[in-house]
Amino acid sequence: MCKDKYYITTAIAYTSGKPHIGNSYEIVMADAIARHKRQQGYDVYFQTGTDEHGQKIEEKAKAAGITPKEFVDNVAGIIRGICDSLNVSYDHFIRTTDDYHEKQIQKIFKKMYAQGDIYKGAYEGMYCTPCESFWTESQLVDGKCPDCGREVKPAKEEAYFFKMSKYADRLIEHINSHPEFIQPVSRKNEMMNNFLLPGLQDLCVSRTSFKWGIPVDFDDKHVVYVWLDALSNYITGIGYDADGNSSDLYKKMWPADLHLIGKDIIRFHTIYWPIFLMSLGEPLPKHVFGHPWLLQGGEKMSKSRGNVIYADDLIDMFGVDAVRYFVLHEMPYENDGTITWDLVVERFNSDLANIIGNLVNRTISMSNKYFDGIVESTGVTADIDSDLKEVVTSARDKISAKMEDMRVADAISEVIALFRRCNKYIDETEPWVLAKDEAAKPRLKEVLYNLTESIVIGANLLIPYMPETASKILEQVNAGERSYDDLASYGLFKSGTKVTDKPQILFARQDLKEVMIKVEEIQAAQRAEYAKENGIEPESEEPVIDVEIKPEITYDDFAKLQFRIGKIIKCEEVPKSKKLLCSQVKIGSEVKQIVSGIKQYYTPEEMVGKKVLVLTNLKPATLAGVVSEGMLLCAEDADGNLALVTPEKDMPAGAEVC
Repeated sequence: MCKDKYYITTAIAYTSGKPHIGNSYEIVMADAIARHKRQQGYDVYFQTGTDEHGQKIEEKAKAAGITPKEFVDNVAGIIRGICDSLNVSYDHFIRTTDDYHEKQIQKIFKKMYAQGDIYKGAYEGMYCTPCESFWTESQLVDGKCPDCGREVKPAKEEAYFFKMSKYADRLIEHINSHPEFIQPVSRKNEMMNNFLLPGLQDLCVSRTSFKWGIPVDFDDKHVVYVWLDALSNYITGIGYDADGNSSDLYKKMWPADLHLIGKDIIRFHTIYWPIFLMSLGEPLPKHVFGHPWLLQGGEKMSKSRGNVIYADDLIDMFGVDAVRYFVLHEMPYENDGTITWDLVVERFNSDLANIIGNLVNRTISMSNKYFDGIVESTGVTADIDSDLKEVVTSARDKISAKMEDMRVADAISEVIALFRRCNKYIDETEPWVLAKDEAAKPRLKEVLYNLTESIVIGANLLIPYMPETASKILEQVNAGERSYDDLASYGLFKSGTKVTDKPQILFARQDLKEVMIKVEEIQAAQRAEYAKENGIEPESEEPVIDVEIKPEITYDDFAKLQFRIGKIIKCEEVPKSKKLLCSQVKIGSEVKQIVSGIKQYYTPEEMVGKKVLVLTNLKPATLAGVVSEGMLLCAEDADGNLALVTPEKDMPAGAEVC
């Protein structure tokens, strides 16, 4: 087992508000990588944290009537709580308001200024507050921020600047000579072609228009601007000292082996950050991986719409490991992934309940049914065993190769493939058939041993991605974690081991209808919260009606009914009736006479000219002595009031409803 060091970081989360699941994805991916590396024997150090300074936070704190420190203390607690709820095994959680970090940022700024890399000037341009970025007119896209698409405002202020061009050629040479530095390759090409090769502008690294930041100690009108402050966390968090007295941890762990960040901030991590490190005379990180986004069903998440998906809501409904599985499995290597509630349910039922949960439960239950829970190898093998063993013993190296390339979704799919092969093995060997033949009992024991051994290896390989589930599986089969080297070997499960006599349901199937009822409650709460935060009068909740559900019908049943658009050209009361109106309804080229019990709700005059939905192939009936050749469709509320069902848009009489 190797004991090489491995230092991994995530981008630190901005403390402007609670992050949604698309933001939380990154921390789960980093945790899976960190756990995988530990499993391989690496000495891993995993850092994450929060970015807590800036104008946006100052404004939000003012609006909330609290100090900026009180504001970020609250949000940082929420963010750390989400990390913990997702079972993230970080070694250090840094906050940029930590004293040691602030002191080092002041030292770093002064060092860069003293060696001529930072100079004082003035900045005039278009400023985006959410991104905390200045832009020239030529950089804007349709007059808006090129990063986030929001409005920008003209701004001018005294500022300190960093001489980016001084190190640009050196950075270009480094990127060209280290093709693994920026991943995926498309991100590298974007940085080279869009920013480095056209030429870098000097970077604003201080501000005077707000106070919530780390003061420049030799010029207290200025606070250090966000990126020099935030990016430096990767070294201050492990004990970097600009005076040359860095900690042993820093000397051991730096340079970082992997900065895992979102594709939207790739520029700051592959251009600004390396140049800052060059200025400090420190080595550059080995890899920067810009992962894609996790999107909400192709639309933007918004509290006003009530469609934001948060990690804690998902965990409450599906459990921690199911959430971890989903975000890791659904995020492609380079393209954006998608999350929707119904897709989570589908994956939960198909992959977790059917493939993993069902396999473990069936195997343990059969061991108990046939052999009182004793799992024993008899050596009675068959040709079919070889393929199972090959799939299981080759899985470790396949997963390792995928993880080395940052293809985490593909790696976890390899684990699922192992469990899927075990389920196929059950179908191939038919243990229930073997159990009927006393002479076949030794073979049945071997089959159940092979299944249990395969499950143990699969559970160990599942640890980086679904650690709680892996632990539950191993506990149920009375096995422990194995060394990484042993995960490519077969037959290490101790023959004669007794499995639990009460197998636990790992994943109980979810009912989509029940899930969506809970989702509507969550979304309604989001909309109410948004209304309260923005002083909007909440909409009164629309009434709903629950009715007795009729028996299901087939499509063939439905296809027998014909609904068409009709136009009422004449209407009159039915004599001697308190309820009925008789309408002449034009449907295509014919006119049908339809009698309806809606006299209490419509006058004949109101009816004429309306476009309505008509059931046209209903068998004629006689009502109060008048023949009716169809039915007008109506809706009924809780008080029995009726309303005609009409097409949303104007449609020609005779159009078929499908």
